[in-house]
Amino acid sequence: VQLQASGGGLVQAGGSLRLSCAASVSIFSIGAMAWHRQAPGKQRELVAVMTSGGVTNYADSMKGRFTISGDNAKNMMYLQINSLKPEDSAVYYCCAVTSGARYWGRGTLVTVSS
Repeated sequence: VQLQASGGGLVQAGGSLRLSCAASVSIFSIGAMAWHRQAPGKQRELVAVMTSGGVTNYADSMKGRFTISGDNAKNMMYLQINSLKPEDSAVYYCCAVTSGARYWGRGTLVTVSS
């Protein structure tokens, strides 16, 4: 499984971004997909996860401003981030877990200016 995240950039605080993750296979066939993020000097942390059945879950600190979604027809996963804060600045990675293996894509950098 190959993944490619995109959509990051420089945005002012309070703005919104939609990150995209393109998968090389049908996301319907992937057990679960997720977004993680890693800020400079910090550990990578889970943002949100979505199962092939469409069940979504969010890290407690991410609830409310983050929305994970997928488009099976396009093999795409998305992360909508609203009301961006400077502390949301990080490299965002998409991840797929299937058949007992975990796959990571290259991240996309989000920088939020105050």
